[in-house]
Amino acid sequence: MRQIKVTKNFINSAENSVLYESGNTKVLVTVSVTDRVPDWLSNSEKGWVTAEYSMLPGSSGNRISRKSFESGRSKEISRLIGRSLRAVCNLGIINGYSFTVDCDVLEADGGTRTASINGAWIALNDTFTKMVNENKLVQNPLTSKVGAISVGIVKGELVADLDYAKDSNAEVDLNLVLDENFEILEIQGTAEEKPFSKDNLDSLFNIAKECVEEIFKIQN
Repeated sequence: MRQIKVTKNFINSAENSVLYESGNTKVLVTVSVTDRVPDWLSNSEKGWVTAEYSMLPGSSGNRISRKSFESGRSKEISRLIGRSLRAVCNLGIINGYSFTVDCDVLEADGGTRTASINGAWIALNDTFTKMVNENKLVQNPLTSKVGAISVGIVKGELVADLDYAKDSNAEVDLNLVLDENFEILEIQGTAEEKPFSKDNLDSLFNIAKECVEEIFKIQN
């Protein structure tokens, strides 16, 4: 796994911010809070957590259009991050509040969606802790940590935390999102060239579990 670096309070304007670095992949995560919930949640006695993901223009070798958030890929990753966070959040505790977690990729070298999830959990946890200390929430609504990692098969070898070079040559590409009991919150996998076996899948899961254990230590 690539070296991870977490810089908290990277900017001052957001409720909370985290710069999450995994190797050369860098994601700025910010959290915004409002005392409104979506109309469809009115009278539900629940709050809401959502996420938006985008790649900044200079995040890769070829300029990314600022309209990239409108693309299917960005929306799909946004939903992935939001689902992963809501899966471990008691929405009843945040009744009346909406939390938007923005994940902006400053530099993309593979694993941007998994880095976004890992950084998003840290930033959201810090936001909840702050609100508990300010008596705005009775307790932290998070029920578990969340860790995400990419694993795959490259030239017949099982590898973890794929950078761009490995990802672009992968025979199998798998993203796993796990809770602290190592149960699966999300699994996204594909065979790029040929099918892979159940034994391969089990081996990749075991590698991912070891990596996520290290991510949880960092989150702690």
